[in-house]
Amino acid sequence: MGRIKTTRIKRKTKELLKIHGEKFTSDFTQNKDLTNKYVSVQSKKLRNIIAGYMTRLKKREQ
Repeated sequence: MGRIKTTRIKRKTKELLKIHGEKFTSDFTQNKDLTNKYVSVQSKKLRNIIAGYMTRLKKREQ
């Protein structure tokens, strides 16, 4: 079983997907850099969770 994402993470990730969706890919490290660029997140852990969820959503699209 995986870890459950909070509503805050899901909301922010879906906003990013709507605005900058074509720039994100299914590569986690690239998504980390893009997340850092487009969102001001205070912790690395939160940035990584958002990037990981974005990666998962992009893999589902394919």
